[in-house]
Amino acid sequence: MTRASANTPIPAAIAHAQGQARYSSLEDPQQTVGISALAAEVALSIAYNGLSHSVMMVSPLDLEDFVVGFTLTAGLAESPDDLYDVQIEGEGEARRAEVNLSNRAFWQLKQQRRQLAGNSGCGLCGVEALEQALPELQSLPAGSLPRAEWFEGLRQRIGEFQVLGRHCGAVHAALFMDGEGTLRLGREDIGRHNALDKLIGALVRQKLDASAGIAIVTSRCSLELIHKVVRAGIPTLVSLSAPTALAVQWAQRHALNLIHLPQHSPPRVYSAARLARG
Repeated sequence: MTRASANTPIPAAIAHAQGQARYSSLEDPQQTVGISALAAEVALSIAYNGLSHSVMMVSPLDLEDFVVGFTLTAGLAESPDDLYDVQIEGEGEARRAEVNLSNRAFWQLKQQRRQLAGNSGCGLCGVEALEQALPELQSLPAGSLPRAEWFEGLRQRIGEFQVLGRHCGAVHAALFMDGEGTLRLGREDIGRHNALDKLIGALVRQKLDASAGIAIVTSRCSLELIHKVVRAGIPTLVSLSAPTALAVQWAQRHALNLIHLPQHSPPRVYSAARLARG
């Protein structure tokens, strides 16, 4: 991936999402060789109706999109109508998101927190936490597979949406392709889950029909990404890296088209909804 030179104009939004560091060589660690642009990351705390919920490490771009997408794909709200307002505050390495939820969604969130309160603090522990890791999801309506020609030269076309990646690297991208094979939207982040959350949040905020398109991720495809795409109602997920075996199983189970685009081989269809449903 190419890096921007010192003379390359940097978009204002990207300038706020990167830092820089001097680097040296192994042969002479005391001698500075150059200065490299690096992707920034900030700690974003998220509170719902004043109740602190989580702290996420994210790239400081499109934070409103991220909060909306995260809230929906984590199952904290069932519908965009449950999100009344999102306010981002703070600067530097610490940011805060204050989310105003509907009473219905906030009650469900508090019930979920009460269920998890008795579990040990080692991460995803106990029955309730495992149910969150392996949630009950509603299967998608069976959607048609996209045309193979839509993916010709896709890796090069994706680069047009990777502005931060071109300047400093170290970020993943998630993109939305419409039902005609046109790339419409892209989001970037240091976290692959975050990039997809940002994309889904952007689809919601821009009122684009997710059910008529394709999500594309530049990262490997693990189970969490399947959860997010199914919850968002996107019928097809395309990954530039291989999926895990469990991701394939869940895609087949929930009628999600799952396609891997290898670097030098034709697309591999691991799950086709119409075939899966017979």
